[in-house]
Amino acid sequence: MSKPISPLAKKKLVISALEDIKAHDIQAIDVRKLTALFDWIIVASADSARQTKALARHVRDALKEAGSDLIGTEGEETGEWVLVDAGDVVAHVMQPAVRSHYNLEELWGEGRFDKVVNSSLPAAAKVAKPRARATTAARRPRAA
Repeated sequence: MSKPISPLAKKKLVISALEDIKAHDIQAIDVRKLTALFDWIIVASADSARQTKALARHVRDALKEAGSDLIGTEGEETGEWVLVDAGDVVAHVMQPAVRSHYNLEELWGEGRFDKVVNSSLPAAAKVAKPRARATTAARRPRAA
């Protein structure tokens, strides 16, 4: 029986697999302090449904080859958003419009963000962690 792969090693393996097939804007988020369900969320963008599916398949194959158990894969039918669940690491491969719409980075904004890998943004626009938005009530002036 092989030694189980650590969550950090899984994270690095997933990022490497995503880089192999040219995923961009790869963002790893450490969510250990936010949930007990998993340790890392990795979000990456792909330019087409075909690439999204290929990236997810490559991630799944790399994890299996390394001896990692897989919980499952979802979304391969459409290829707009494919999730690969490896237990303590969950990878989301999304087309840019879907990624922008669901904005997982904001949802998990309290997590610790790694530096973005293969960014498609201009150097001046790169931001690792989104700023929390002020609530509507906080922005509204108070009545006298």
